[in-house]
Amino acid sequence: MLIQLALRNITAYKKRSIVTVLLTTVTTCLLIFSTAWMDGSHKTMIENGVEIYPGYLQITGKEFRDAPSYDHLIFDARAVSRILAGNSDISVFAPRFESFVLFSAEQKAVGGMLTGIVPEQEQHLSRLASSLKTGAYLSSSDQAQVYMGNEFAKRLDLQVGDEVAFVGSGADYSFAADLLRVKGIFQTGLFDFDASSAFISKSYQDKIMATENYATHFIVLPKEIELSARLARELGTALGHEYQVASWDQTMASLVKAMQLDSMFGYITLGIIFIVIFFVIMIYTLLAIYARIREIGVLRAIGTSPGQVLSMLLLESGILSLLSVLMGGLIGAALAWYFNVHPIVFTGYEEQFKQYGLAASAMPTDFAPLIILRDMVVMFVLSMLSTLYPIFKVNGLVPVEAINHV
Repeated sequence: MLIQLALRNITAYKKRSIVTVLLTTVTTCLLIFSTAWMDGSHKTMIENGVEIYPGYLQITGKEFRDAPSYDHLIFDARAVSRILAGNSDISVFAPRFESFVLFSAEQKAVGGMLTGIVPEQEQHLSRLASSLKTGAYLSSSDQAQVYMGNEFAKRLDLQVGDEVAFVGSGADYSFAADLLRVKGIFQTGLFDFDASSAFISKSYQDKIMATENYATHFIVLPKEIELSARLARELGTALGHEYQVASWDQTMASLVKAMQLDSMFGYITLGIIFIVIFFVIMIYTLLAIYARIREIGVLRAIGTSPGQVLSMLLLESGILSLLSVLMGGLIGAALAWYFNVHPIVFTGYEEQFKQYGLAASAMPTDFAPLIILRDMVVMFVLSMLSTLYPIFKVNGLVPVEAINHV
């Protein structure tokens, strides 16, 4: 009976019902899309920051991260490799050896990072290979060939095939120098990285810089990225106290904190918007229900209890809220899915995006069904709460007062 009355009242007051549904539908859609956009942009930033070079999991000597020097290297890379090879949760791993050297070409000299890598494994651990701009990527058999950043090559006025000399020190603090030929030039989109990084095959580096069986760090790619922190703890136990194992959220703690801060301000902004919408819905509901005071007074006068009137009004509000949230949820989810598959591209803003650590100006949304469902529940609860005060206010009037209300 109450459900029939609620449905009759919804159809009888079509304009009020339509406005209420539209207002909540748009709000729900806005919340879902805003959350998807914010989470998607943060996920893209983190993926770019982690996958371009740092990796999801790093292994270093115990004191290397706090005091990076040749005194705190990994001095038995083969032993570490054996332990990593025996872990079934690891997809790929590889050692690296970073050294800061002085590069010289013609009349120009620039300091930068020269890193020895295992090119075949590195293709799976970072985006160095996929960021190739001109020339070719490295291979393990390459001798005296270098793969360098686009901005770095510009600073030295180098092209593919040109020669560049470097001077540095080996792992045993001996003098190291050689003449390298530029095999390829990469561009990740991270300006600082592209302006100071160069790579050579580690097998070649071992010969000229005495890095055989040494590494500044290992990069590990877990089979399940979500379990990076757990895998880091397991490897820390397996490797012992001589090594430090850190997952990406530790090695990139500043980026994680920046994303958390941005999320906090994003949710504060959304919160302010929804507080305003909450009171708009409440005021509109109050006016709509006040327009029905005489109707409610008549119902009370013919014997309808306050509880029945309350139930009827709550049913009306619940039906409208549920309908609105479902419509808004479907529209918002559809938009989140579409822009996840077809990211929003900010054409013409590539240079500005690079300054903020983004390798591309394409921003996909994050399509997460559980998050969408959570936002729909939040909007349903808010919508119901916004109608409680008007309903209790009107339902508290005595029948005679309600019937004579003008």
